[in-house]
Formats: sequence, structure tokens, C-alpha cells
Amino acid sequence: MHTKAVGVAFGLGLAFLAAYQQFKLPVVLPVLLADYGYDRALAGSYMSVYAFFGLFLSIPLGRTIQRHGAASLILWALTLMIVGNALALVAPESGWLMLASRGLEGIAFAVLAIGGPALASANASKESLPVVAGLMATWIPVGQLTATVIAPVAIAIGSWRMLWYLGIGATALFFVWTIINRVSGRVALSPAPSARAETSGASTDITGPQRHGLILAGTIFMLWSGQYFAYMTWLPQYLVEVHGLSITHAQWGYAVPVTLVMVVCVITGFLLQRGMPLGTLLVGALITQAAVWWLIPVTGSGALGITSLVVYGTGAGVVPTCLFAMPSVILGRGHDTARAFGIVMTGRNMGVLIGPVLVAQAFKISGSWDLAAPIFGTVTTLCLVTAMLLAPRLRR
Repeated sequence: MHTKAVGVAFGLGLAFLAAYQQFKLPVVLPVLLADYGYDRALAGSYMSVYAFFGLFLSIPLGRTIQRHGAASLILWALTLMIVGNALALVAPESGWLMLASRGLEGIAFAVLAIGGPALASANASKESLPVVAGLMATWIPVGQLTATVIAPVAIAIGSWRMLWYLGIGATALFFVWTIINRVSGRVALSPAPSARAETSGASTDITGPQRHGLILAGTIFMLWSGQYFAYMTWLPQYLVEVHGLSITHAQWGYAVPVTLVMVVCVITGFLLQRGMPLGTLLVGALITQAAVWWLIPVTGSGALGITSLVVYGTGAGVVPTCLFAMPSVILGRGHDTARAFGIVMTGRNMGVLIGPVLVAQAFKISGSWDLAAPIFGTVTTLCLVTAMLLAPRLRR
């Protein structure tokens, strides 16, 4: 099979769009908190609600996409995403209406988060899969960086709503692109290798050891994404409150680790393609990230603090690339990758659900950000231990 570049781009684009929709909020959260006075726990749930629906929908969605293709689900999801964006613009002063809006977006996100990676993989050749995995892992930083670049312009003209209007426009364009792909038939809109194997009578069932490996991968994703999403949700507010940065400067500070993550994701994909052991990369990255959190009292905010940001961003680029490569590595090419992505993404969604709200509650209890580093350090260490359990299975 040759790589269908348009199909890979379409799958990646869906994932990038989903990430932008989720991360258009943190970059303007300080503005929203100042204008509307949302409760912090409620504000944290604006990110976690995405994961709430993804937690329950990921595995059923993976199964449905595997059996029936992704086109219809994607069209419904894009429609729901537009409705959710529009609802937020009706009465943003209502914290609960904003939560309902983010909930609708979260349902759509669950579809795109499974469908995008599954379709990118389905349109990639075996040789290009590691690089595609690296590109897939950039979906969150690409979405974050896009929102970060747009946010200062939106704030300068006095309208955070600009990010929501652009989200509606981009979603409408993908709706049209999906219809074009469906009519033309030039892009695989279902995990075709698995479907062909099923038709020919070959077994595509996930075995017990494979499922156990996927559950371990999902557990790693849960722990890792919990600390990463909490960090990325509250980083702009932290930079404003603790370091006294303006909102615009905080947004650019937010962009530094995000940009590094995006670059490292692609580099990691090429390293995997050249045969670098996935388990070794994963464990090494988690060691450095855990060290960053435990050394926060030492590194502070000066030159050592900047260095720690760079080290953290490097590790944060390696880990998701390895995790997005897991379904293909654990199952092998031509197997049930949509359902496998559903299992792995369920773990991710659990982490996203818990992380931002946990840090918000820790802030409310202590009245400061002091508890964040030990919480993140503990979670990342647990993540490292789980990765060390999984790594020998990957070698076998």
C-alpha cells in the first residue's frame, strides 16, 4: 500500500481542528475570569468536560468507525462542533451555559480524536506509519499554538470571540472537505486494512496480551495527559498571577513549550522510523519529565527555570508520539487500530477529565500554586513505573 497524502492530511487536519477547539479556551481564560468571574473549579471543568464525554464514547466510537467507516460520524461531529461554538457566544456570562457549550464541543471532539488518527493511519503505508505517528502526536501542540498566535490579535481588538468565530469557519470548511472525500472516494474513510482482513476471513480480534498492552498504554496516557493538560490549562493564569506577566506576554510564554513539543514530536517520529526502540524513548522521556517536576523548588523561575521548561517540552514531545504509535506497534499493521485507538484514548480522556480540576481544587485548598509541582511529580513518576512495565512487552 502506498501512502495517500491527501488522506493522511485529512485525518491530521481533523485532529488539529479538534485540538484547536479544545485549546482556544486556556489562552483567553484570564480574560474570561476577569470579565465573568467564573468559579475556578467550574473554569477547570471547561477543559475536563471534553474528556468526560470522550471517556464514555471513545471505545464505542472506535468500534463503530471500525465497522461502518467514519464519514457519517465525522459530518455529525462537525455539525455539533459548530452548534457548540455558537452556543458559547449567546451568553458567555453564564458559566453553566459555557459548560454546556463546551460539552457539545467535547462530544464532537471525541469523534474527531478517534477518527482523525485512525484515518491518518489507514491512509499511510507501513513504512510511513512512524512518521505519521509523530505528526499525529503534534495535534495538541498545533491546536495550542494556533490558538496562542490568534489570541493576542483577538485581545488587541477587544474580542475573545474571534477565536470562536474562526473555529466555526474552520469547522465548516472541514464539513465541505469531508463531503468531497466521501463523493470522490480518493481517501480511505474507514480503517480499510482491517476491513479487508475481516472480509477475507482473517482474524482481527484483539488477543488477551494485546489488550493488556493497550490497557497499560492507556494507563500511561491517563497519567501523562492528566499532568500535561492541567499544566497547559493553568499555565497562562500561573504566569499572570505568580510572575506578574501581562496576558499577552503570558500567552507567548505559553507558546515556548508548545512549539518545542511540536518539533520534538516530528523528530521522534523519524527516530522511530529509523528503528529507535519505542520503550527506550518513552521511559527516557518520562524520567526527564518526572525530574523536572521534583526539581521545581530548586530550578525556580530564572535561567534554570527556562532550562526546565525546555527539558519538559522535549519530553512532552517524545511521550505522545510513542503513545500514538502504540496501537500499530502492539497490534501490527492491518489490525483493528480504530478499536485500539479507542482503548488508548479512553485513558487519555480520563487524565484530561481529572487533571485540570484537580489542580484547581489544590489551588482552592492551599490558596497558592505550591501543591502543583508535587502533584505533577507524583503522577509522572507513576506514569514512569507503568511505562517500565510495558517496555519489555514492546521488545517481545
